[in-house]
Order: sequence, then structure tokens, then C-alpha cells
Amino acid sequence: QASLVESGGGLVQAGDSLSLSCVASGFTFRQWNMGWYHQAPGKERDAVAWINANGNAEYADSAKGRFKISRNNSNNTLFLHIDNIKPADTGTYLCVRIAHIQEQPTMWGQGTQVTVSS
Repeated sequence: QASLVESGGGLVQAGDSLSLSCVASGFTFRQWNMGWYHQAPGKERDAVAWINANGNAEYADSAKGRFKISRNNSNNTLFLHIDNIKPADTGTYLCVRIAHIQEQPTMWGQGTQVTVSS
């Protein structure tokens, strides 16, 4: 059965850096486009970044500059690195599988919680 399992969240201080991971299983990871979404408390999920099967990345306007998405097809892992993290980055980060960049995901992980203290 296909799954996406995120990790790396926790309590961090504003200005820190944070790296999140997502391990995929049950499908051919290297053939799929992938992405990250962010859900702030009480708000809808917003796309953060996408990466295609070849490793080319795209970012939501709000994520340009501080966020970096990457992948390792050898171990079926997707990454999101956040620099200079801000309190507004607090929320749940969800790993997604997508058919086409910037389209709606076809599969979601459960998410990893990030809390940023000021």
C-alpha cells in the first residue's frame, strides 16, 4: 500500500533552520512529481514547493528565497529545508504526490508539525 511519512518537525526558534523529510513507499517514487504543502493553524492548506521527477523545483511566491525542496530517488525520500524560519511558518507540513506540477495532489502524507517560537 502506498504511503508518505513525514518527519523532522518540532519546536524551533525564529531564525533557525529546519529540514523536513518524507519517505515514500508502495509506488515508484522516482517516476512521480512531488511537493510540500503547509497548513497554518485554522487555515487551509497552501502549496509551498514542487519538484518534478528530474529534480527541477518550483516554489510558491511566498516560499521563494527561504525554502528549498529536494529529493533522493535512491532512498525514496523528499526533503524540505527552511532557512530563517519565522513564526508564520508554524503549522503542519504535508508531503504530497502529484501528477503534474502545481496541480492538486493525488496522495497526501499525515504531516509533521512545526512550531516556531519568537
